[in-house]
Amino acid sequence: MKPDCAATIFHVSDVESSIQYYTNVLGFVVDFRYNDFAGLEFGPILIYLSGPAQGVKRIIGQGAIYIFCDEVDQYFQEVSGNGAIVEVNIDNRDYGMRDFGVKDLDGNALSFGTKSEN
Repeated sequence: MKPDCAATIFHVSDVESSIQYYTNVLGFVVDFRYNDFAGLEFGPILIYLSGPAQGVKRIIGQGAIYIFCDEVDQYFQEVSGNGAIVEVNIDNRDYGMRDFGVKDLDGNALSFGTKSEN
């Protein structure tokens, strides 16, 4: 078996509001919408949003994903300017990454980073 890709599922309180945040603030695009469930993509990154009507008994806002990318400084400036909920400002970390973290409207955590030069 050779894996092709993966999708992270975030449980959210309102799929429509979350779609607006992910598309207008973070730059994702909607791949599909089915009832209270939506698929978003940003290049090869897939995030699925599951609303309360899906009946899944998971806690809303407890998800997390780390996304490896290039141009992390440029992306940070872009999403910050769009009103992203910044949880961790961009910086070089002791673990060898330059990254930052944001939250979505429900508290799901998204970190974006690239290997640092130091």
